[in-house]
Amino acid sequence: MKYRSLVLALITAFAVALPSASAQEPAAPLQKTIGPAAIIMPHITDSKKIELPCVKSFAEWGCEFTLPTWNVRIGKWTIDFGPTKHVVWLLIAAICVALVVGFAARAHVRSTQRIGRPRGFAAGLEAVMLYLRKDVFLPVLGGHGGERYIPFVLSLFFFILFCNLFGLVPYGSTPTGNISVTATLAIITFIVVEIAGMKALGRDYISTILYWPHDMPIYLRLPLSVIMTPVEIIGKFTKPFALTIRLFANMIAGHVIILALIGLIFLFGWFIAIAAVPMALFIMFLEILVAFIQAFVFSLLAAVFIGQIRAAHH
Repeated sequence: MKYRSLVLALITAFAVALPSASAQEPAAPLQKTIGPAAIIMPHITDSKKIELPCVKSFAEWGCEFTLPTWNVRIGKWTIDFGPTKHVVWLLIAAICVALVVGFAARAHVRSTQRIGRPRGFAAGLEAVMLYLRKDVFLPVLGGHGGERYIPFVLSLFFFILFCNLFGLVPYGSTPTGNISVTATLAIITFIVVEIAGMKALGRDYISTILYWPHDMPIYLRLPLSVIMTPVEIIGKFTKPFALTIRLFANMIAGHVIILALIGLIFLFGWFIAIAAVPMALFIMFLEILVAFIQAFVFSLLAAVFIGQIRAAHH
């Protein structure tokens, strides 16, 4: 009995020691799995790391650069004011817009002085801008000062277009796939719309907030004002909300569809690539069209909202 207890104690101690010994072994390094999410999701998600082209091995063709962290303590909160990947691409988009438009303007001037007319890329860009100005934006902005808002809506169009297109290039990212970016663009548009209303309507701007039908008797004005004034206020905020969600959802949807199509290959095997790859390529070409359409729709809606509030007194 004494020996049986001793044997059981040794077995128990050995059994307990086995997992502890294995736990002390150094953990094997985690292998980074390259899948469709690892390739596509960096195009739409924000992070503190930015991808750069470099060849590390046959399977890994990219390097990562970690962006700086600038922590600022405000009260009991610590907020990082350092740049993120989308902030970097927003800056690149702004620089590209300035360079493209600036060089096109200089080429336009040189060509006009030399042969009397623009040519090449400058002539094409001028044709696009004149079409947007005369046939699209100016009719909805209205006369009597509506042309002052043409630079704003054209800047919106080209800036959003470059942000959209950067998500389609290798190692690029789509800043407009970030709801914070689209919300900021919508808030800027909201401020411009309200300022345009104040400048055009003067004291009558208050009528865009408070509903007060002057052509009705007083016993109808009061209940209608109580009911319709909250509707007017909510209507002001639904416009930037619609701008925010529309651009964000459209720019992120294409990448998610491509992720789903490529993911089918990993789920069901390479034989499904016969159908999945052509469909993914079709969606990618469709995304080029979507990039132009969404930039056009956002800037057109901004022009429509400015024109509506300027014409509110008519």
